Amino acid sequence: MSIDLKNCPGWAFLSLAANGLLALTIAWVLVGKYYFDTPPIDNQSRSIVRFLPPPPELPPELGPRHQLSYRQWVRLLKQEATVVARSKPKNLTILLGDSLSLWFPPELLPPDRYWLNQGISGETSAGLLNRLNLLDRTEPEVILLMIGINDLARGVDDVTLLANQQAIIRYLRRVHPDTKIVVQSILPHGGEEMSEERRDRFLKIPNSRIRELNDKLAVIAKAEEVIYLDLYPLFSNEEGELKTELSSDGLHLSPEGYQVWHYALQVLSQLQLNTPTDTDK
Repeated sequence: MSIDLKNCPGWAFLSLAANGLLALTIAWVLVGKYYFDTPPIDNQSRSIVRFLPPPPELPPELGPRHQLSYRQWVRLLKQEATVVARSKPKNLTILLGDSLSLWFPPELLPPDRYWLNQGISGETSAGLLNRLNLLDRTEPEVILLMIGINDLARGVDDVTLLANQQAIIRYLRRVHPDTKIVVQSILPHGGEEMSEERRDRFLKIPNSRIRELNDKLAVIAKAEEVIYLDLYPLFSNEEGELKTELSSDGLHLSPEGYQVWHYALQVLSQLQLNTPTDTDK
């Protein structure tokens, strides 16, 4: 099923507003500072939402979590997935992706779920595909996937990117047959408004190409019988570029950008993800 949030019924948004979403918060755990040997995770931790916020004056790329190499990140994610597999929390929801997922503010994640953030900065579809086995023993209710922008930045062709996306979806469906898989569209970039160090590279990737990839991704999601969440229209301006106010540098999201994503997940939860309880039947 494909969900275009611009066409969602008004009652969904009114319901969310009535519940006072801005006042909701979620407990989060500081895992500590990680050096060459990542310390073990406390098995009693209530949440594995892995957020180590940098000092406010520093941009995300200078945060302490970037002291880790990719190999160290994978080791950390394996530890976190092991903790979750042993504890088997209810309403487990997993974020899969790159820095956009990694930096999702914990206070904006819907608090009725147990969140496991498995995002890695700079992640590609091939990298994500190669580490999906870390989640094999977990029992998620929902998996939210967003991946692809780093593939484009590294010159991966569309056929390979879409093939990797489909392989990821098929792997998740096979290993987690009872899990609701949500494939989220690739977000636009800011074009000329991007920071100088990224502008030249991303100007070679027109947002029209991203829209076409998203159209094909929606077809794949339908064929694989998973949910497709089209976020692109919420983040793009009239020129199809990432709205300036929703981004910190033309690629990563600002607090306002995450607020938009937050509302999208709330609507998704209202329409698709809530599982009736015994009292609701």
